[in-house]
Amino acid sequence: MIRVQNIYHMLAYAFQVLREQGYRDIATEEFPNTAELCTAILIRGTNSQVKRGLGREYIDRTSALSTLRGKFEITDSVKTRSVLRRQMVCSYDEFSIDTPMNRILKATMMLLLRSSVSKERKRELKRLLTYFGDVSDVDLATVNWQMRFNRNNQTYRMLITVCWLVVKGLLQTQEDGTTSFRDFLDDQRMSRLYEKFILEYFKREHPELDVGAPHISWALDDGFDDMLPVMKSDVVLSLGETMLIIDAKYYSHAMQQQYNTHSIHSHNLYQIFTYVKNKEAELVHAGVPHEVSGMVLYARTDEEVQPDGVFEMSGNQISVKTLDLNLPFVDIKKQLDEIVDSLFIKESAFA
Repeated sequence: MIRVQNIYHMLAYAFQVLREQGYRDIATEEFPNTAELCTAILIRGTNSQVKRGLGREYIDRTSALSTLRGKFEITDSVKTRSVLRRQMVCSYDEFSIDTPMNRILKATMMLLLRSSVSKERKRELKRLLTYFGDVSDVDLATVNWQMRFNRNNQTYRMLITVCWLVVKGLLQTQEDGTTSFRDFLDDQRMSRLYEKFILEYFKREHPELDVGAPHISWALDDGFDDMLPVMKSDVVLSLGETMLIIDAKYYSHAMQQQYNTHSIHSHNLYQIFTYVKNKEAELVHAGVPHEVSGMVLYARTDEEVQPDGVFEMSGNQISVKTLDLNLPFVDIKKQLDEIVDSLFIKESAFA
């Protein structure tokens, strides 16, 4: 299990905007479920966006007008006989709030209105929807969530992510075809949030470290890697000659079981071992002094047996640990800080 309030803290590290003044009271509020939390964040964020102005884009329009605007479409005007009504078909660009991101916001708020969130928040949603009167409806099932953000729409990044969490992570279909909300996000969405949280936590709380999530190159003799899978790390921490590669895992079942015997997921160990050995080979080739270790960091489950251990494998330390997300957040921070202290305390003393 994971405390609903801790989901907010994870989002706050993933999206720094949630640490600003306007969201601080959310951090102290108790929420009965994740849907209520996401609704509260969405209301607060959309309200801020309305105050600064809803995003606008140039939208292609084609319509029959009584005055010329943009490009006169002769063929369409003849086909529709608009001249008989003393009109002409024109195509033009309109600087409009009817953008894909605003459509997603509107559709998600309308979806939440039909959910079981509190009446007070539904009133807030209805008030905000009055600002979206010129925004078209969209079927959330057809939305392409792969969007590009720039300086003009950067403030929408967190809002769209929360919409994505609501639509993809909280909705579930009932036997009668209706939809309802889960109390918690599904494993796939939580896994992505968990990875992002771990990365951003170390970036913010441990500036003394070099923190990133780089690709790791295959140690090849001929350099031919066209058909090899990409090795994308979740988190890499480094200081001086010491490096730790972390693979963050969020599963419903952190251990595999066979014949009443519990063991660590074999593919997780293969993966982190591969990352470590290929990174080590890269540093050896570059002549860089190094000490590379790896860690699989599981989110703790309700199971009786939890993965935990430190192993020496072919000259490298590979550890397996769990992070208990059901504790007060101050204790979660302690668990993460202990990872840094246990490995980098000596390096920092000589830095």
